[in-house]
Amino acid sequence: MAFLSAAARSIRAVTAHRQSDTDACPGALRLHAAADGLLARVRLPGGLLTGAQLRSLRELAEKFGDGRLELTSRANVQLRGLQASDAVRLADRLRDAGLLPSSTHDSVRNIAAPPLADSRVRELTGELDAAICGDPGLARLPGKFLFAIGQVPLAADVAAIPDGVRFGLRFGGWDTGLRVESGRVVEALIVSAHAFLAEREEQRGGGAAAWRLRELADGAGRVSARVAEALGIVPVDVPVAVPVEVVDPAALIGMVTDGDQAAGPPATSGAQAADAVATEGGQAADAVATEGGQAADAVATDGGRAAAGALVPLGRLEGGQMRVLEDAERLVITPWRGVLVPGLTTAAARAWIERLAGAGLAVTATSRWTGVTACAGRPGCARSLADVREDAEVASRFVDGLPVHWVGCARACGSPAGAHVRVEATGGGYTVTRRAGDGRPADRDQHGGGSVTGREPGPGSAPDSGLDGATGRVETFPVDVLGDVVAGARRG
Repeated sequence: MAFLSAAARSIRAVTAHRQSDTDACPGALRLHAAADGLLARVRLPGGLLTGAQLRSLRELAEKFGDGRLELTSRANVQLRGLQASDAVRLADRLRDAGLLPSSTHDSVRNIAAPPLADSRVRELTGELDAAICGDPGLARLPGKFLFAIGQVPLAADVAAIPDGVRFGLRFGGWDTGLRVESGRVVEALIVSAHAFLAEREEQRGGGAAAWRLRELADGAGRVSARVAEALGIVPVDVPVAVPVEVVDPAALIGMVTDGDQAAGPPATSGAQAADAVATEGGQAADAVATEGGQAADAVATDGGRAAAGALVPLGRLEGGQMRVLEDAERLVITPWRGVLVPGLTTAAARAWIERLAGAGLAVTATSRWTGVTACAGRPGCARSLADVREDAEVASRFVDGLPVHWVGCARACGSPAGAHVRVEATGGGYTVTRRAGDGRPADRDQHGGGSVTGREPGPGSAPDSGLDGATGRVETFPVDVLGDVVAGARRG
């Protein structure tokens, strides 16, 4: 079955302009030189970490960095403002905290999982991480290559999605009909990664090799065929494309039902301080735990489980917020720059919600931060044309519509994988465009009111870059009108 499309061919063309097989994704060992100092990315397979590990990260951020943690769209965390002289000590401390299990595979430990994955998926995530680190050949994977177990809101290169008692394999988002038992999931994903490496070598040509499976010609079909042969399995008949259903980020705010009944009784350990708040005096938490809380209340009684969820405004965890979260036994970072405290009793979850709200985190689905994300912007990124976080702070409001992502330049780092609104700095204002799931403009018109500038497209501008088709010019908006403009674009 051929899966190559015109879009895939155009994406693959970018490999011809690359100079290296290796991308520049930072890690805990390979630090990135940003405008505000060096940056380290600490990978958290499945977004999982403990309160003790968060304490270690806070201490490292305060000792070596700017005192904050930055959450990424792949549910990892970053430390900023680092100095080269501290790199070795930083790595040693991360290793001691269990956050750097491999010195050779640090940049390829990219594993996504649902934020409230059940115990089976969590175990598979850990097993896959260990298998990747134990396979010398997979150290050659690009840092952008992404594994997934379960349904996630990210464009995974290879994924295993539960399908009854088995798992369906997906390649670049395509279901090619390959099914495996749960006991073969890790083996299948490791084989899939090797199949990608082999196929990219075969398609290399004279330039740099592909970084993502979707950059290969008929990547899904060819990699799938290699995997089927290696595993000795026969594909089943499936529709050409089946979309992966993902969780609305608003469903992970406030009181959330945690359906993982296999993980033991609801946790109270590590949350004694929270339990102390969950008394009659803690009724304020009931007002904070929003509409979704009633459903969780119905489930998380008589021994049921709940989770407390919050969004981190613009993805930056401050020191005081981290200190509150450190009391949790277990935490989950989400791809929406949020955090969950899972496996709680209802009372403990209510109390946690109150504590998170008191720390300045967003715990209601109608928060103005719901669905709002941003790249680093100034002063952290030298390419950025504006302090996008400061401008987003001014213009953001609650909108029941598409997510919105603020970016400082056309690279649009950290953009959501699905349909969204992009607010892009130009140096003289912002452009506002609706984007499809592949990042391409969903329409050619700008949204809302504002002035039209005389800025013409530069050399190499994409034909669907959001330019006004009639004038060839881009309409930009100043910050003081962006609230209305962005709200209109999000509502459609």
